[in-house]
Amino acid sequence: MSLTSDPPIGKATASGAEREDYSALKVVPVRHPWRWAAVVVTAVLVAQFAHGLITNPGWEWNVFADFFTTRTILKAVWITIQLTFYGTALGFALGIVLAFMRLSHSPFLKSVAFTYIWAFRSIPLIVQLLFWFNLTYLYKRLDFGIPFGPGFFSFDTAGLVGAMSAAVLGLALHQAAYAAEIVRGGVLAVDGGQLEAAAALGIPRLRQLRRIVLPQAMRSILPNAANEVISLFKGTSIVSVMAIGELFYQVQVIYGRNGRVVPLLMVATVWYIILTTVLSIAQYYVERHFSRGATR
Repeated sequence: MSLTSDPPIGKATASGAEREDYSALKVVPVRHPWRWAAVVVTAVLVAQFAHGLITNPGWEWNVFADFFTTRTILKAVWITIQLTFYGTALGFALGIVLAFMRLSHSPFLKSVAFTYIWAFRSIPLIVQLLFWFNLTYLYKRLDFGIPFGPGFFSFDTAGLVGAMSAAVLGLALHQAAYAAEIVRGGVLAVDGGQLEAAAALGIPRLRQLRRIVLPQAMRSILPNAANEVISLFKGTSIVSVMAIGELFYQVQVIYGRNGRVVPLLMVATVWYIILTTVLSIAQYYVERHFSRGATR
């Protein structure tokens, strides 16, 4: 009989005494000493930081409490929210147009969109803001009409492009370059075979976009788009160079008068953390809405 052949039927392979009883064995959990060491070290560092944050008189928490909800700070927070909202809305509206220009079959439209994205991603935001703020040096008046022909109406740029409008314009145009690539990446993530099947069924192109492409593309677009919105929200502090009364500018003005730099910076820090947390919570619920049917 070969070594690989089965034992004869009816013959026991091993006696009961020879069988091992595993029920008596004790299960010992895997120990992770280095993990516990890392936990202890991290806990000690966190405790030391929290203790210093509370007991160090240099933080001047009483000054922080006095200025945190003052009228000036709340007004500055509202201006920061407005800059974020208008910059995001206009930026993504233009970004969607640029994204579909890049996805078009027209070499001219693709070239224009690519050049725009390349230029605005290459120039620092602060340079763009200062450029739009000083637009009146280049154009005293803006005429609208037939190109190289008569104009229908015109505007004085000094009265049209103020500090606030220049900030919104700069933030929106800068945001559009990044939004275009986010939207384009989301659309490209959708399987092209679905569009071919929809076209074979005679579904109109606009309906394909609205019912097939966008619901799936949003799952890829939203995480990156939310990160861009949060970055833009924090980036509004750059407009302080234009003397716009947003949060960081007003904090600078106040601590320039009273010399309480650290507690005033903490006022701005906590407000940024609060509003970023609100945006992150909104991101979670919007992503959960668009992920329905994709997760189990």
